[in-house]
Amino acid sequence: MQDITTVMNAIPTKLKDCFILEPRVFNDQRGFFYESFNENAFKEATKLNVNFVQDNIAKSSYGVVRGLHMQRPPFAQAKLLHVYQGRILDVAVDVRENSPTYGEFVAVELSDENKRQLFVPRGFLHGYSVLSETALVGYKCDGFYNKESENGINPLCEQLGIDWGIPKEKMIISEKDQNTISLSDIIPVKL
Repeated sequence: MQDITTVMNAIPTKLKDCFILEPRVFNDQRGFFYESFNENAFKEATKLNVNFVQDNIAKSSYGVVRGLHMQRPPFAQAKLLHVYQGRILDVAVDVRENSPTYGEFVAVELSDENKRQLFVPRGFLHGYSVLSETALVGYKCDGFYNKESENGINPLCEQLGIDWGIPKEKMIISEKDQNTISLSDIIPVKL
């Protein structure tokens, strides 16, 4: 039996329960192999019990900024993001009520080269920008999509001051995301 601690390494971020995950990659003359998800390894590495129920894939081109999005309880979702092709800047913002890191964010580069993943817990906003010509992004969710519970803030919210790694004039942001609220207007998430 394989030692599951050798399959995945979890790196804590400054935000509680938000992790950067690094899978163990096996390279040889044929290419590479790695487990993109292993439930036992995930639980062992993060000490979290998450039951993923939905997988999503999004393809975007350079300059696209998606987010910052979440679903409110009782339809809140945790997400596990990874990049199949390309490079993104992945961002998680803590909006959990009474959290000591409320309003703070982490930004992590995920790519098909570094094979890193970001686990975004419930009660967080999430978004990313595409840094490569195109990017194919996959993410697992622990809850099903529910349109009525959607919530979000403008990715260019000045209170956050996120550097998305894209010149402002080259950003492609949906009208919906441009017309969302700021951090000070969001109701903190009570979990």
